[in-house]
Amino acid sequence: MKLKSIAVFCGSSSGNDPIFSAAAIEIGQTFAAQNIQTIYGAGNIGLMGILADAALAAGGKVLGVIPDFLKKKEVCHTGLTELIVTKTMHERKQIMAERSDGFLILPGGFGTLDEFFEILTWRQLRLHKKPIGLLDIGGYYQHLLAHVQLMFQKGLLKEANMALFEVADNLPELLEKMSKAQNLSEEKWL
Repeated sequence: MKLKSIAVFCGSSSGNDPIFSAAAIEIGQTFAAQNIQTIYGAGNIGLMGILADAALAAGGKVLGVIPDFLKKKEVCHTGLTELIVTKTMHERKQIMAERSDGFLILPGGFGTLDEFFEILTWRQLRLHKKPIGLLDIGGYYQHLLAHVQLMFQKGLLKEANMALFEVADNLPELLEKMSKAQNLSEEKWL
């Protein structure tokens, strides 16, 4: 499956580990080189801004989707290929989901986890069949992955649903896994 556009969920802060910023730059450059449109939350700060700047500098196309209230706080990137302003956060995520062929999750905080789990739940419920990739840079998501395993062990998550997202610690491997991802979900209530 050729991924022509990927929504990236990531932090509005850069964090305190330079490998996060390096990964955002690599993603932006790689997407541009592979003619993959970057779709993201339109911020000009943190990993979001680094990602967009890297993609644009490499000649890539970048779509930003931002709620009006965040745009008014002057955190909106003004040099994007395309900008969509929404009324709500939910509308933002819906547009990002509709316009993308897959989802890539970088390190981030509460907002990134919210986006990851919402899009993952949508896949579990078969609202979409698009691949989801978790980039585990420097082991950032190891505690989260351990908790997902605990959910399975405690009988709160079906084993098949643990395969609803791909995990890798490097971008080439993750993109390869995402391009080969299958819809492996079981019916949630059966």
